[in-house]
Amino acid sequence: MMADRVKVPAAFWLGVDRLNLRRSELLRKAGLPLQAGQENTHLDTAQFFALWRGLDALGGTDVGLHLSQSLDGAVMPPSFMAGYHARDLHDALQRVARFKRLCAPEQLDITLTADACILSPTWPYGKGEAPRSLTDATMGSLLALARAGTGRNVRPLRLELQRGPSAAISTFFRCPIGWNAERDRLILTRSDLLLPFETYNRELLDLLDRALSSDIGRQEKSGTLVDRVRWLLRRNLTAGRPELRSIARELALSERSLQRRLSEEGQSFQSLLSGTRHALAREYLEESALDIIEVASLLGYDEQGSFYRAFQKWEGCTPSEWRIGHSRRTA
Repeated sequence: MMADRVKVPAAFWLGVDRLNLRRSELLRKAGLPLQAGQENTHLDTAQFFALWRGLDALGGTDVGLHLSQSLDGAVMPPSFMAGYHARDLHDALQRVARFKRLCAPEQLDITLTADACILSPTWPYGKGEAPRSLTDATMGSLLALARAGTGRNVRPLRLELQRGPSAAISTFFRCPIGWNAERDRLILTRSDLLLPFETYNRELLDLLDRALSSDIGRQEKSGTLVDRVRWLLRRNLTAGRPELRSIARELALSERSLQRRLSEEGQSFQSLLSGTRHALAREYLEESALDIIEVASLLGYDEQGSFYRAFQKWEGCTPSEWRIGHSRRTA
């Protein structure tokens, strides 16, 4: 299972330096020790969020966008570097989504509709809303990748951000923007996914693929198949109910092979899905700021009633009753 360990990319610190911000002051604002600013230091998601919130406090309203604009493809993290040398925009986004987990337990959800491609970054271990600067930097980097790779002035169909209005964001994205939205989403025109990349480099891409895939392989082989499926379920649940097909695809297995191998380990896909939802439900219900309907949504339930029935089967009581009982035990 992917651990809650975030390796802060060197590109982050380079961007901080280029914005003339002092690392020691940033770490103080974040409430982190000086050791957190050393190369190859790993943070958990809470600490990583604190680092970006410190950047918010130190650098101002649009510091995340400014940081992403201070960098170019040559100094981006390996996940983005692979994207810059992809065949086309669709290939680039798929590679970024695949390799992002090398740097952090982060997921870039890609949803295709008839006319659009919807990009949504999520943090499975994150508590609450992601820092504004982190989201701005992520969205800005994705659009910069599209524009630099294609050599065209790619304009999104729409941008939705949980943050408030910003003139700098409006100027950079040049598209309709929904401020104070329920979630962060960058929506591209689906036909733009076919635009070829001027920076396509097959030989370099092969080298990056081998290196990055090797790293992912070492991480994924650190646990059993059951552990890897549990991690993927945790990571994918907030985007809806994960299907056997999609999990098998991410593991490069056929559905039948995945079912057979899980059976050999004494498990089934449905039992793992139910068990993961159960564990997450208990975690989420401990957070008093989350409404029951929000917990149901985070667990991939389309209807609150379905969550209630499942939880009563697991615990023998309703989610509300469990939350009250739990509070008494921990008081």
